[in-house]
Amino acid sequence: MRSAALPERLSTTPWLLLAAAVALADQLTKWWVLHSFHPGEVREVLPVFNLVLTFNEGAAFSFLSEAGGWQRWFFILLTLGVSLALVLWLRRLHAGERATALGLALILGGALGNLVDRVRLGRVTDFLDFHWQGWHWPAFNLADSAITLGVVVLLLFSGRQKKTRPHSM
Repeated sequence: MRSAALPERLSTTPWLLLAAAVALADQLTKWWVLHSFHPGEVREVLPVFNLVLTFNEGAAFSFLSEAGGWQRWFFILLTLGVSLALVLWLRRLHAGERATALGLALILGGALGNLVDRVRLGRVTDFLDFHWQGWHWPAFNLADSAITLGVVVLLLFSGRQKKTRPHSM
């Protein structure tokens, strides 16, 4: 009688460490900006890129930024719930799903980086400002970049992976 062996699980430790490293890098860059700039101060780095200290009390593209304060707690609870779901998803991955793990770790690290800001400051610190001929993309931060890159990785690569399954006897 042949028994089907369970697929080998992916170790979550390296991916959780990556998420922690992303959150730490995000907080370090924000600390530097908070201690080096005055709110609204702009420093040109390239003709299409500035560093600027700005804050966002809402979500992406300032969604709900002027909602009166309740949104802080809403986004904190939402981030905690999403972070838990990401960790649980990560724990269910199999050894061959490294791209999915990478995407989830980047999203988790970015979410946690912005969560620290919301808890500590009540708003998210943004400082990366790309622009072209007078048009400015909304300022963002390293955490936002990690979340975006994580989503791109999930969309491009996670469906192409094969789950590693041990041979049955």
